[in-house]
Amino acid sequence: MRISATIFLTDETITPTRLARELEQRGFAGLYLPEHTHIPVERTTPYPAGGDLPPEYGRTLDPFVALGQAAAVTENLGLGTGITLVAQHDPIDLAKQIATVDHLSGGRLTLGLGFGWNVEEAADHGVEWRTRRELVRDRMALMRALWSREPTAYKGEFGSVRASHAHPKPLRGHLGPRTLIGGAAGPKLFTHICEYADGWMPIGGRGLTETLPVLRTAWEEAGREPGALQVVPYAVFPSPGKLAHYEELGIEEVVVQLPPAGETEVLGALAEYAGYL
Repeated sequence: MRISATIFLTDETITPTRLARELEQRGFAGLYLPEHTHIPVERTTPYPAGGDLPPEYGRTLDPFVALGQAAAVTENLGLGTGITLVAQHDPIDLAKQIATVDHLSGGRLTLGLGFGWNVEEAADHGVEWRTRRELVRDRMALMRALWSREPTAYKGEFGSVRASHAHPKPLRGHLGPRTLIGGAAGPKLFTHICEYADGWMPIGGRGLTETLPVLRTAWEEAGREPGALQVVPYAVFPSPGKLAHYEELGIEEVVVQLPPAGETEVLGALAEYAGYL
Protein backbone atom coordinates (compact mmCIF):
# COMPACT_ATOMS: atom_id res chain seq x y z
CA MET A 1 0.00 0.00 0.00
CA ARG A 2 1.29 3.44 -0.97
CA ILE A 3 1.35 6.03 1.81
CA SER A 4 0.99 9.67 0.78
CA ALA A 5 0.57 12.72 2.98
CA THR A 6 -1.51 15.86 3.17
CA ILE A 7 -0.99 19.07 5.10
CA PHE A 8 -2.39 22.57 5.33
CA LEU A 9 0.70 24.38 4.07
CA THR A 10 0.57 28.02 5.14
CA ASP A 11 2.82 31.03 5.51
CA GLU A 12 3.65 29.72 9.00
CA THR A 13 4.45 26.05 8.32
CA ILE A 14 7.24 23.99 6.84
CA THR A 15 7.88 25.03 3.23
CA PRO A 16 6.71 23.02 0.19
CA THR A 17 10.27 22.36 -1.00
CA ARG A 18 11.53 21.15 2.37
CA LEU A 19 8.53 18.88 2.89
CA ALA A 20 8.59 17.48 -0.66
CA ARG A 21 12.26 16.54 -0.40
CA GLU A 22 11.71 14.85 2.97
CA LEU A 23 8.69 12.89 1.70
CA GLU A 24 10.55 11.59 -1.34
CA GLN A 25 13.72 10.73 0.59
CA ARG A 26 11.73 8.79 3.19
CA GLY A 27 9.77 6.80 0.60
CA PHE A 28 6.32 8.39 0.81
CA ALA A 29 4.27 8.15 -2.38
CA GLY A 30 2.87 11.65 -2.69
CA LEU A 31 1.95 15.08 -1.35
CA TYR A 32 -1.65 16.35 -1.53
CA LEU A 33 -2.61 19.93 -0.72
CA PRO A 34 -5.98 21.50 0.14
CA GLU A 35 -7.39 24.77 -1.14
CA HIS A 36 -9.27 27.73 0.29
CA THR A 37 -8.97 31.07 -1.47
CA HIS A 38 -10.22 33.00 1.57
CA ILE A 39 -12.43 32.53 4.62
CA PRO A 40 -15.02 35.31 5.10
CA VAL A 41 -15.06 36.56 8.68
CA GLU A 42 -18.85 36.92 8.64
CA ARG A 43 -19.60 33.24 8.21
CA THR A 44 -22.70 31.21 8.99
CA THR A 45 -21.59 27.88 7.52
CA PRO A 46 -20.60 25.55 10.38
CA TYR A 47 -17.24 23.83 10.28
CA PRO A 48 -18.00 20.22 9.20
CA ALA A 49 -15.79 18.73 11.93
CA GLY A 50 -17.52 20.80 14.61
CA GLY A 51 -16.26 23.58 16.83
CA ASP A 52 -14.28 26.60 15.70
CA LEU A 53 -12.71 26.67 12.27
CA PRO A 54 -8.93 26.12 12.64
CA PRO A 55 -6.89 29.20 11.68
CA GLU A 56 -4.92 27.40 8.95
CA TYR A 57 -8.01 27.38 6.71
CA GLY A 58 -7.56 31.11 6.15
CA ARG A 59 -3.80 30.87 5.60
CA THR A 60 -3.42 28.10 3.00
CA LEU A 61 -0.94 28.50 0.19
CA ASP A 62 -2.18 28.26 -3.38
CA PRO A 63 -1.92 24.50 -4.02
CA PHE A 64 -0.77 24.71 -7.63
CA VAL A 65 2.03 27.17 -6.86
CA ALA A 66 3.14 25.04 -3.91
CA LEU A 67 2.95 21.83 -5.95
CA GLY A 68 5.00 23.49 -8.68
CA GLN A 69 7.72 24.09 -6.13
CA ALA A 70 7.45 20.51 -4.91
CA ALA A 71 7.70 19.21 -8.48
CA ALA A 72 10.89 21.17 -9.06
CA VAL A 73 12.79 19.53 -6.20
CA THR A 74 11.58 15.92 -6.62
CA GLU A 75 11.63 13.29 -9.35
CA ASN A 76 9.11 10.61 -8.39
CA LEU A 77 6.88 12.07 -5.66
CA GLY A 78 3.21 12.10 -6.61
CA LEU A 79 1.56 15.52 -6.45
CA GLY A 80 -2.10 16.10 -5.77
CA THR A 81 -4.83 18.46 -4.66
CA GLY A 82 -7.19 17.53 -1.91
CA ILE A 83 -9.28 19.22 -2.89
CA THR A 84 -9.48 21.75 -5.74
CA LEU A 85 -12.68 23.79 -5.48
CA VAL A 86 -13.38 23.71 -9.21
CA ALA A 87 -16.56 25.80 -8.94
CA GLN A 88 -14.50 28.72 -7.60
CA HIS A 89 -12.18 28.90 -10.62
CA ASP A 90 -12.34 30.25 -14.13
CA PRO A 91 -12.16 26.90 -15.98
CA ILE A 92 -9.92 28.18 -18.79
CA ASP A 93 -7.35 29.44 -16.29
CA LEU A 94 -7.68 26.30 -14.18
CA ALA A 95 -7.19 24.05 -17.20
CA LYS A 96 -3.91 25.84 -17.90
CA GLN A 97 -2.73 25.54 -14.27
CA ILE A 98 -3.53 21.84 -14.11
CA ALA A 99 -1.92 21.06 -17.47
CA THR A 100 1.20 23.07 -16.61
CA VAL A 101 1.85 21.31 -13.29
CA ASP A 102 1.16 17.92 -14.85
CA HIS A 103 3.46 18.68 -17.79
CA LEU A 104 6.33 20.05 -15.70
CA SER A 105 6.12 17.14 -13.25
CA GLY A 106 6.11 14.49 -15.96
CA GLY A 107 2.52 13.43 -15.37
CA ARG A 108 2.72 13.15 -11.58
CA LEU A 109 -0.41 15.21 -10.81
CA THR A 110 -3.63 13.90 -9.28
CA LEU A 111 -6.59 16.27 -9.44
CA GLY A 112 -8.59 15.80 -6.28
CA LEU A 113 -11.72 17.88 -6.68
CA GLY A 114 -14.78 18.64 -4.63
CA PHE A 115 -17.87 20.78 -4.34
CA GLY A 116 -16.99 22.72 -1.19
CA TRP A 117 -18.68 23.23 2.16
CA ASN A 118 -18.21 26.96 2.88
CA VAL A 119 -21.23 28.73 1.38
CA GLU A 120 -19.86 32.22 1.99
CA GLU A 121 -16.51 31.49 0.34
CA ALA A 122 -18.25 30.08 -2.73
CA ALA A 123 -20.72 32.98 -2.88
CA ASP A 124 -17.86 35.48 -3.15
CA HIS A 125 -16.85 33.59 -6.30
CA GLY A 126 -20.35 33.96 -7.71
CA VAL A 127 -21.24 30.31 -7.12
CA GLU A 128 -24.95 29.45 -6.79
CA TRP A 129 -24.85 26.85 -4.04
CA ARG A 130 -27.71 24.63 -5.21
CA THR A 131 -26.18 24.14 -8.67
CA ARG A 132 -22.52 23.84 -7.70
CA ARG A 133 -22.30 20.12 -8.52
CA GLU A 134 -23.66 20.68 -12.03
CA LEU A 135 -21.29 23.63 -12.39
CA VAL A 136 -18.30 21.45 -11.54
CA ARG A 137 -19.38 18.78 -14.04
CA ASP A 138 -19.73 21.48 -16.72
CA ARG A 139 -16.31 22.97 -15.96
CA MET A 140 -14.65 19.58 -16.09
CA ALA A 141 -16.12 19.03 -19.56
CA LEU A 142 -14.92 22.45 -20.69
CA MET A 143 -11.40 21.79 -19.40
CA ARG A 144 -11.30 18.44 -21.17
CA ALA A 145 -12.19 20.19 -24.41
CA LEU A 146 -9.12 22.41 -23.94
CA TRP A 147 -6.97 19.37 -23.16
CA SER A 148 -8.05 17.58 -26.36
CA ARG A 149 -5.37 16.85 -28.92
CA GLU A 150 -7.16 18.84 -31.62
CA PRO A 151 -8.85 22.24 -31.05
CA THR A 152 -12.28 21.37 -29.65
CA ALA A 153 -15.17 23.70 -28.89
CA TYR A 154 -17.44 23.25 -25.89
CA LYS A 155 -20.78 24.83 -25.04
CA GLY A 156 -22.40 23.88 -21.75
CA GLU A 157 -25.03 25.11 -19.36
CA PHE A 158 -22.61 27.30 -17.41
CA GLY A 159 -19.82 28.13 -19.84
CA SER A 160 -18.30 27.71 -23.26
CA VAL A 161 -15.01 27.90 -25.08
CA ARG A 162 -14.17 28.22 -28.74
CA ALA A 163 -12.04 25.60 -30.46
CA SER A 164 -8.61 26.74 -29.32
CA HIS A 165 -4.89 26.07 -29.32
CA ALA A 166 -4.15 25.31 -25.68
CA HIS A 167 -0.82 23.88 -24.57
CA PRO A 168 0.72 22.19 -22.69
CA LYS A 169 -1.47 19.11 -22.55
CA PRO A 170 -1.74 16.81 -19.53
CA LEU A 171 0.08 13.54 -20.00
CA ARG A 172 -3.22 11.64 -20.39
CA GLY A 173 -4.50 14.10 -22.97
CA HIS A 174 -8.16 15.12 -22.92
CA LEU A 175 -8.89 13.09 -19.76
CA GLY A 176 -6.49 15.27 -17.81
CA PRO A 177 -4.59 13.91 -14.80
CA ARG A 178 -5.97 11.17 -12.57
CA THR A 179 -9.15 12.65 -11.12
CA LEU A 180 -10.61 11.76 -7.71
CA ILE A 181 -13.74 13.32 -6.25
CA GLY A 182 -13.95 14.05 -2.55
CA GLY A 183 -17.10 14.09 -0.47
CA ALA A 184 -19.48 12.06 1.66
CA ALA A 185 -20.95 8.85 0.25
CA GLY A 186 -24.28 9.16 -1.50
CA PRO A 187 -26.08 8.64 -4.82
CA LYS A 188 -25.28 12.11 -6.19
CA LEU A 189 -21.59 11.85 -5.41
CA PHE A 190 -21.31 8.33 -6.79
CA THR A 191 -23.07 9.40 -10.00
CA HIS A 192 -20.46 12.11 -10.55
CA ILE A 193 -17.58 9.74 -9.79
CA CYS A 194 -18.86 7.18 -12.28
CA GLU A 195 -19.48 9.82 -14.93
CA TYR A 196 -16.21 11.74 -15.11
CA ALA A 197 -13.67 10.64 -12.47
CA ASP A 198 -11.23 7.83 -11.82
CA GLY A 199 -12.35 7.31 -8.26
CA TRP A 200 -13.26 8.57 -4.83
CA MET A 201 -11.33 10.43 -2.14
CA PRO A 202 -13.33 9.76 1.08
CA ILE A 203 -12.20 12.14 3.81
CA GLY A 204 -11.29 10.24 6.96
CA GLY A 205 -12.03 6.91 5.35
CA ARG A 206 -14.84 5.89 7.71
CA GLY A 207 -17.61 3.48 6.74
CA LEU A 208 -15.94 2.05 3.65
CA THR A 209 -17.06 -1.49 4.46
CA GLU A 210 -20.64 -0.42 3.74
CA THR A 211 -20.17 2.27 1.09
CA LEU A 212 -17.44 0.81 -1.12
CA PRO A 213 -19.60 -2.08 -2.43
CA VAL A 214 -22.32 0.44 -3.32
CA LEU A 215 -19.87 2.54 -5.32
CA ARG A 216 -18.39 -0.51 -7.03
CA THR A 217 -21.88 -1.61 -8.11
CA ALA A 218 -22.70 1.86 -9.44
CA TRP A 219 -19.35 1.96 -11.23
CA GLU A 220 -19.97 -1.32 -13.05
CA GLU A 221 -23.58 -0.39 -13.87
CA ALA A 222 -22.23 2.79 -15.49
CA GLY A 223 -20.16 0.62 -17.81
CA ARG A 224 -16.81 1.44 -16.22
CA GLU A 225 -14.02 -1.12 -16.05
CA PRO A 226 -14.41 -2.84 -12.62
CA GLY A 227 -10.71 -2.95 -11.84
CA ALA A 228 -10.15 0.69 -12.77
CA LEU A 229 -11.97 2.25 -9.79
CA GLN A 230 -9.52 3.92 -7.39
CA VAL A 231 -10.44 4.75 -3.80
CA VAL A 232 -7.96 6.81 -1.82
CA PRO A 233 -8.89 7.48 1.84
CA TYR A 234 -7.82 11.04 2.61
CA ALA A 235 -6.65 12.93 5.73
CA VAL A 236 -6.36 9.67 7.65
CA PHE A 237 -4.80 9.31 11.11
CA PRO A 238 -3.33 5.84 10.58
CA SER A 239 -3.12 2.79 12.79
CA PRO A 240 -1.97 -0.73 11.92
CA GLY A 241 -5.52 -2.05 12.14
CA LYS A 242 -6.96 0.70 9.97
CA LEU A 243 -4.39 0.23 7.22
CA ALA A 244 -4.81 -3.53 7.30
CA HIS A 245 -8.57 -3.06 6.88
CA TYR A 246 -8.07 -0.77 3.89
CA GLU A 247 -5.77 -3.35 2.33
CA GLU A 248 -8.45 -6.03 2.78
CA LEU A 249 -10.86 -3.77 0.89
CA GLY A 250 -8.45 -3.60 -2.05
CA ILE A 251 -7.30 -0.03 -1.41
CA GLU A 252 -3.84 0.69 -2.79
CA GLU A 253 -3.14 4.24 -1.53
CA VAL A 254 -3.87 6.12 1.70
CA VAL A 255 -3.22 9.80 2.40
CA VAL A 256 -2.21 10.48 6.01
CA GLN A 257 -2.73 13.80 7.77
CA LEU A 258 0.26 15.89 8.86
CA PRO A 259 -0.03 18.74 11.38
CA PRO A 260 -0.08 22.34 10.02
CA ALA A 261 3.14 23.14 11.82
CA GLY A 262 6.80 24.02 11.51
CA GLU A 263 9.65 21.72 10.51
CA THR A 264 10.27 20.09 13.88
CA GLU A 265 6.70 18.92 14.43
CA VAL A 266 6.08 17.91 10.82
CA LEU A 267 9.33 15.93 10.53
CA GLY A 268 8.49 14.23 13.82
CA ALA A 269 5.13 13.13 12.39
CA LEU A 270 6.87 11.87 9.25
CA ALA A 271 9.24 9.81 11.34
CA GLU A 272 6.27 8.25 13.12
CA TYR A 273 4.37 7.54 9.91
CA ALA A 274 7.46 6.10 8.22
CA GLY A 275 6.83 2.95 10.26
CA TYR A 276 3.85 2.24 8.00
CA LEU A 277 5.86 2.37 4.78
